[in-house]
Amino acid sequence: MRIIIEGAGEVGSHLAKMLSHEGGDITVIDCDEERISKLSATADVATIVGELSSIETLKNAGVGKADLFIAVNPRADQSINIVSALIAKKLGAGRVTARINDEDFLTPENKLMFKEIGIDLLFYPEKIASEEIIDLLKHTATTDSMDFASGKLQLAVFKLDEDSPLLDLKVAEFTARVASVSQDAQFRIVAIARHDETIIPKFDTRFKTGDHIYIIARREAVVHLLKFIGKNNIEVNRVMVLGGGKIGEMVAAKLSAQVDEIKIIDKDRQRCLELSEKLPDNISIACGDGRNSDFLLEESIKDYDAFVAVTGNDEINILSCIVAKKFGLERVIAEVENIEYLRLAEEMGVDAVINKKLITAGRIFRFTLSDKVRFVKYMSGTDAEVLEYTAAPGSLITKATLRETDFPKDALIGGVIRGSESFIAVGDTKIEAYDRVAVFALPDAVKDVDRFFK
Repeated sequence: MRIIIEGAGEVGSHLAKMLSHEGGDITVIDCDEERISKLSATADVATIVGELSSIETLKNAGVGKADLFIAVNPRADQSINIVSALIAKKLGAGRVTARINDEDFLTPENKLMFKEIGIDLLFYPEKIASEEIIDLLKHTATTDSMDFASGKLQLAVFKLDEDSPLLDLKVAEFTARVASVSQDAQFRIVAIARHDETIIPKFDTRFKTGDHIYIIARREAVVHLLKFIGKNNIEVNRVMVLGGGKIGEMVAAKLSAQVDEIKIIDKDRQRCLELSEKLPDNISIACGDGRNSDFLLEESIKDYDAFVAVTGNDEINILSCIVAKKFGLERVIAEVENIEYLRLAEEMGVDAVINKKLITAGRIFRFTLSDKVRFVKYMSGTDAEVLEYTAAPGSLITKATLRETDFPKDALIGGVIRGSESFIAVGDTKIEAYDRVAVFALPDAVKDVDRFFK
């Protein structure tokens, strides 16, 4: 697949590296020679220095023969992405996507308008990140989660602490323990993230301290499983947000109707004034340095249920979350953009981390697969991907039961949604045409998985 990426900022560079690993023919355009030079030194991609919306530059990059064009210019004014994407489409690019920073573009009528004029996908990383944070505040027992088919199935990620009742149990023993109490709590453990390794578990795989276990189940079964794992959901009514940027603002605005009180802390006085004028009355604004524990105490941090750090600085976000944890807050969430820090943040006690690059990558990676994949998500803490497919009539996956199918060994089918029903996949399960299927796959297996659903 030939892919052209406009913009070599953080998101564009990450996409270039990730897609090049998938075997794509990748070209990156940017007007900043320093960014291009930095990317060339770390990724096997072609690069072009030139103006991003220049027709000549786009032609030289071969946009007319591109299967996918990604406009992800990191500049503050991202209208240039819309222009570049439209030009690329007109020059002959197959599919085009564009990064935006205007929430109005994402209303249903505006999305339809952009679709009609040729832009296949608009993505707003900060908005997606804010939605992830709100979801994590609802599912406080997990470090990450994902819904399939509006929640008919759920993938939940749990970290095993030192006092977890699962420690040293085998997967088969845990499954039997749950089954002995309830036949309704059907589930499947699709992966275990241990240190820097992602394990597709066997029945005799044992759980260890610090493991992140990935479980697919019906939503009501996830709630039932909590007591077996040693986790509890907490009720979040008061939230403190460190960082008054786009993400912090959107989190507070969306949460304002769901919780009793929100406080945003930011050290920029002008930004604090802007937020106080824009946001609802139950959101208070405090101007100060969130790295200062004395300041946090003055702002009554101990009275809050959850702490969210989204300053744009990884180190500040991680350290402030650790401080909040020491003050007794049960739920702390950090924005961490350096992928190498993700595991470190979790090991240091951060309950959940979000990463805009991974979130965005999942949305765009879907366009490199067949049209049968509905959704892709990269889960933090693992190098694996979670995909939702619709099985095509006559596809390989519908030819036999899962046990009889030569499905890639580094992938698992966790659950199936058939009409209004949802169930966990087992060896005797036979996928039918138009079933929606939840798949967990390591990177090397994704292309082979895709082949089964075409």
